[in-house]
Amino acid sequence: MTDAPNGPRDVTVIQHPLVQHKLTLMRQKATSTGEFRRLAREISLLMAYELTRDLPLETAAIETPLEPMQAPILSGKKLCIVSILRAGDGLMEGMLDLVPSARVGHIGLYRDPETLVPVEYYLKLPDDVSERLVIVVDPMLATGHSAAAALARLKQAGAEQLRFACLLAAPQGVDVVTSAHPDVPVFTCSVDRELDEHAYIRPGLGDAGDRLYGTK
Repeated sequence: MTDAPNGPRDVTVIQHPLVQHKLTLMRQKATSTGEFRRLAREISLLMAYELTRDLPLETAAIETPLEPMQAPILSGKKLCIVSILRAGDGLMEGMLDLVPSARVGHIGLYRDPETLVPVEYYLKLPDDVSERLVIVVDPMLATGHSAAAALARLKQAGAEQLRFACLLAAPQGVDVVTSAHPDVPVFTCSVDRELDEHAYIRPGLGDAGDRLYGTK
């Protein structure tokens, strides 16, 4: 796990060999929908391991089969994972495999075709989101405008501890999010070369939502 080359210090590229291997398989054009979905679930579980490595711990008195002991457990409220619809669900499910007690939120955004500004159409969050570490997930950080808008909306709803996780990022998207939200750490598996004229990440992996759900 390293800081992005020549990037802000709060952008972390997860370079675990299994993460990078599975990402390569996801990038391949020939990878089927079912395989893509399975890989997304597996890679997101590994990402969650990195995202949660600094969670606070406390001790509790327990009984092992042999004797009592003081053992470490998570301290305070559990996580909240917020999926940016619809593709974010492909990452959220794997993270829930690792942290099944986490609360779940959803935010839906679409881009106004005339103004190109993200417009919110759905928001559902736990009531106590202000007391939880919130991990916002979306496979692709392309232009960064939707991610920045989602983070702003979550702050408005009371979220104070935020992290953003994606499979791939473009340099433009990283700049937009870290400029708008310098307090939010970004975790990604790769910062790719560029955005093309259609706002696709290059070399990328195509449209993550379509590949997850078999749509076009």
